[in-house]
Amino acid sequence: MYTTMLLPEIIKTENTIQSKHLKRGVEFEIYVPDNLLGNEQLNLLLLNDGQDTEALELESTLTRLYGQNKIEPLVVVAIKASKDRVLEYGVAGIPDFQDRGSKAQSYTDFVIKELIPFVQTHVEFPINGKRAFAGFSLGGLTAFDIAWNNDNYFDAVGVFSGAFWWRKKDLKDGYTDNDRILHQRIIDTKTKPELKFWLMTGTEDEVADRNKNFIIDSIDDTIDVIKELLNKGYKRPDDIAYYEMVGGKHDLPTWAKAMSPFLIWAFGKKNLF
Repeated sequence: MYTTMLLPEIIKTENTIQSKHLKRGVEFEIYVPDNLLGNEQLNLLLLNDGQDTEALELESTLTRLYGQNKIEPLVVVAIKASKDRVLEYGVAGIPDFQDRGSKAQSYTDFVIKELIPFVQTHVEFPINGKRAFAGFSLGGLTAFDIAWNNDNYFDAVGVFSGAFWWRKKDLKDGYTDNDRILHQRIIDTKTKPELKFWLMTGTEDEVADRNKNFIIDSIDDTIDVIKELLNKGYKRPDDIAYYEMVGGKHDLPTWAKAMSPFLIWAFGKKNLF
């Protein structure tokens, strides 16, 4: 007689916080495995652009990885972006050349001062494991910046096709690579945040090639982030993982495929940190 093994179910709840920092209601989804006993090490992942979880196949990916016993128990908080996404996402305190990112500090304050306390009090079991923040494109840049400036709250950051081109000067106005905002933030930070980094690009992320070196800008900009992290004293592969997807595009299907490698890296049964 054969016994059918049931995959663990995911409990998904819809939530809203009336944020005093963003002056709006922020919607987000929380995903928790249904088979928790309360004695596990429970991890946390915050995810930007949570409105795209269906296209990212997040729930089915979590179910599959749990069923394959590949990841530790994990609370995922998928934060939905608003119509002000390009203002709320970015590098806190340093808008780009079009004043995008002007509300990034307020978004950071929401995450640290409102969202995390809410999750800690509303999840049934204590979150006592690793904590990571991840995002896609501009949401990835934002996740990096928030984790970088708040390493007392986070252990790791994941960036899928990060908008590391984010710059304070337009290309036509005498731009140089020194105008990239996130790279300069890394250089200017006097401390070395206690973080691990997972950075992903696709070989077909874009076609732009500012410096005409036959390498697309998204790869160039990401590799330059890695160089600045190495200059800061981080090591590969202990602290930095780089995942370049051949044929990967700047789109949700690509990032959905990259989700499993990231989750296994960050929360795998064989922990990397």
